[in-house]
Amino acid sequence: MAYTVPKLKDWSAKALDKAGAKLLAALEQESTAVKNKADWKTFRDRWIGRKNGVLTQINDLWLKAAPKDAKRDVGQRVNEIKQQVTAGVEATAFPEGQVNPRIAGEGRSVLSRPASRGVGTVTAALDISLPGNRRALGAEHPIIKTMNEIVSVFRNLGYSVEEGPEIETDYYNFEALNFPPNHPARDTQDTLFIANQESKPLRDRLLLRTHTSPVQIRSMEKMKPPVRVVCPGKVHRNDAPDATHSPIFHQVEGLAVDTNITFCDLKGTLDHAMKALFGSSVKTRFYPSYFPFTEPSADVQISCIFCGGTGYRDGGRCPNCKASGWIELLGCGMVDPNVYRFVDYDARKVSGFAFGMGVERIAILKYGVDDIQLFFNGDARFLEQFG
Repeated sequence: MAYTVPKLKDWSAKALDKAGAKLLAALEQESTAVKNKADWKTFRDRWIGRKNGVLTQINDLWLKAAPKDAKRDVGQRVNEIKQQVTAGVEATAFPEGQVNPRIAGEGRSVLSRPASRGVGTVTAALDISLPGNRRALGAEHPIIKTMNEIVSVFRNLGYSVEEGPEIETDYYNFEALNFPPNHPARDTQDTLFIANQESKPLRDRLLLRTHTSPVQIRSMEKMKPPVRVVCPGKVHRNDAPDATHSPIFHQVEGLAVDTNITFCDLKGTLDHAMKALFGSSVKTRFYPSYFPFTEPSADVQISCIFCGGTGYRDGGRCPNCKASGWIELLGCGMVDPNVYRFVDYDARKVSGFAFGMGVERIAILKYGVDDIQLFFNGDARFLEQFG
């Protein structure tokens, strides 16, 4: 007759031991009837099934029904029984098409009970000649891997790493970075605003940060010069997803503020960083640009890593640099003196530079990916290539 979980009337330790011993004896007896994998699945579901397994029943009939003063002791006994039943069920498992080794072999019991306790300890048969279970190792996502590589380059130059919140105020995301209200550059950011902020003053309204530049402001608020930080993180913009755009992407921005920092320091720093990321043969060039928080500002290009800067490869025009021999990579500039007044720095005594680069942009170049959406689709076949 199949074992049925009884209702308990006596909650003493002796009674619990006796009930536990009967349950484990029933488990041992029923395990002998397991002859193939189908039998084992039925056996497993009967004992440890989530809906109406024996373990679920003892939880309802023993633990939940126990008097308040006995719940602690009953709970300990029930947990012991659950562990022993689970291990006992697993000990009867075996590969498809094989006879249960415990039944066909030594006849060793899945349960051995020491005389000191009515509830036994489970020991499973161990065949040391079987190969071990190799646990699959994970790997860094290509975006995280690339971000860590960029950060490590600047850490080796003495920069520290700073992070900040992804939900920012208008003050840190725009105003403190020299974006006054109604500034046309605000429109180019395609900002995602948090709902129901209209009643707040403009500088206090919440939004999803459009760049990691707010971390630079927060860093200068809590540090006095010299400051050398890199700010990696996720940013958000209201961009329609396509092969080159995503509403979520990642940036690494950097900031250096000290006395007598010049544009030459900026050029030397970024030239070294690009060579560290793409190889010592890579060249850099700077040409004028505009950013509200730097003056003067520049865009940085590197010589095309696909055609060696010639503009041609495989007998035709290089499609990566459009035959120009250069690839635009990041923006930079000297920190605008107007920014210093938001953090109580004296622009007459200090100077500095800032730069920012998109991690996806660099990952696309390093790994030859042609669609930014591949980084976010979660396709294991794509991601396994970077393991």
